[in-house]
This record gives sequence, structure tokens and C-alpha cells, in this order.
Amino acid sequence: MASAALCAVFAGLLTMGHAVAVRHQAGGVADLAALAAADHWAEGEPGACARARRVAAAQGAEVVRCVVRGEVSDVTAEAGSGPFAVRVRARAGPPGGAP
Repeated sequence: MASAALCAVFAGLLTMGHAVAVRHQAGGVADLAALAAADHWAEGEPGACARARRVAAAQGAEVVRCVVRGEVSDVTAEAGSGPFAVRVRARAGPPGGAP
């Protein structure tokens, strides 16, 4: 009985650890993709968002939303799958950029 309880606790801890790791991955991917899109804003939204999608794909995630207004990019990236799928939004651009 005690070993079954310990196994259940261990499984719960592993699940929580995996969820935290996926959240951090999604945050990093969103940040990198937003920076890539903001860096290529002069190519227009299609070109900038294509760059963001390539960066996200290289990290094993995907961009689910990308908007570029002027020099500011707003990107939402998703990492993980199933119950561990996490979406994170990130913005990048020059200081004092458009809201």
C-alpha cells in the first residue's frame, strides 16, 4: 500500500515537472519567434511571420497567431501536445513601440 502511494506521488511530481518544462519551452519559443518577426518587420507581415514560424518549428513548436504592426510583433506560440499543450503570447519591438 505504501509503495503504491509513493508511486502515485512520484507520478504526480513527474507530471507537474513535465507541465512546467513545456510551459518554459513555449515561453522561450514565443519570445524567440516574436524577436524574429520584429527583426524582419520591413518584409511585411507575411515575411516576418514566416520567419517566426521557421524559428518556432526549429524549436519543436508552432506559431498559432502572428501579427506585425509597424516594428512591433505579437506572436502566440504553442508547445507540447495533448493535455500538455501550452500557448504563450509574446511581443517584441523597439522601446516605446505601438501598444
